[in-house]
Amino acid sequence: MSSKSSIKGRGAQINVPNKFFEMSHEMRDDFLEYCAKEGEEADKNKTRYLPIFPKTIVNKVKSPDVGMAYSMNMYQGCEHGCIYCYARNTHEFWGFSAGLDFERRILVKKDAPKLLEAFITRKNWHAYPIVMSGNTDCYQPAEKEFKITRQCLEVFLKYRHPVAIITKNALILRDLDILKELATHNLINVNISITSLSENTRRVLEPRTATIKKRLETVKTLSDNGIPVNVMLAPIIPSINSHEILPMAKAVSEAGALSIGHTIVRLNGAIGEIFTDWIQKTMPNRAEKVLHQIESCHGGSLNNSTYGSRMRGEGQIAKQINDLIHLAKLKYFKNKNMPKLNLELHEQYKDGQLKLF
Repeated sequence: MSSKSSIKGRGAQINVPNKFFEMSHEMRDDFLEYCAKEGEEADKNKTRYLPIFPKTIVNKVKSPDVGMAYSMNMYQGCEHGCIYCYARNTHEFWGFSAGLDFERRILVKKDAPKLLEAFITRKNWHAYPIVMSGNTDCYQPAEKEFKITRQCLEVFLKYRHPVAIITKNALILRDLDILKELATHNLINVNISITSLSENTRRVLEPRTATIKKRLETVKTLSDNGIPVNVMLAPIIPSINSHEILPMAKAVSEAGALSIGHTIVRLNGAIGEIFTDWIQKTMPNRAEKVLHQIESCHGGSLNNSTYGSRMRGEGQIAKQINDLIHLAKLKYFKNKNMPKLNLELHEQYKDGQLKLF
């Protein structure tokens, strides 16, 4: 496996054209050659944080197979740089590329806590779990500076409202105090993404995420503090991490996880081109094999958008992956279950304080 790529510390190595724009920007070879001769940087590779001001923050999820009904995202774009990330395509709606722009142009919603409070205190709202990071990671590096996720957790705690979190960053442990208090009322569950036990694989797949060691430690710390943890072994990519299913399941179970989930990679929209470019640069010897095996899981295409089959795939390789997940659950999670979140407390706290009568 080669980690040599033209842009260090990033997943995507290109900015693909935005499908909503007629014109596109391209870095020409003659310009790159000129910069090299002059000793200039053709690309400074800096992350920029751009404030935006949406009118709402909680989204109703219409997709029937993603396991959530409501989600919210404090940030659009994600500096973690996971090459396979399905959320990349959403950056095109904001006028950016799904490639490098997704990792380097991070849109920040500083008003998220106020918008959340306004949403869950509506008279006609009845408590239902809201998932933080339905699209992009709420504990990505931007959170160190802006602390928006922590402020939102404080809102959930104030109103005793159920919340779920999806992340692959150990930064979540910064908020252990709030998470523990939410857990005492059965108002929180956490989903930690772990895609490999190999640090070399992690570095090329997810360049700016927490190390595997830190993620396993995060699962253990959360579990030891009474916070229910599900681990997402996702996505499973044939011939990259598919051989690690049973070892990963064993490791996260021993760390205290109560369950696992998985998806099979699908390269929808612009991600097909981004991933293909990336794997040809980082794993040239196995690029064609991996791409063909992904296609075999989706009827000959890199993507399948059909509800019900898009997450689990089809064909022999997909069946082998799904069978291994089933075996892992039987072997390592037989007597474990994630508890259901408490939906009953919120009504009593809707005005910010407990009602006596």
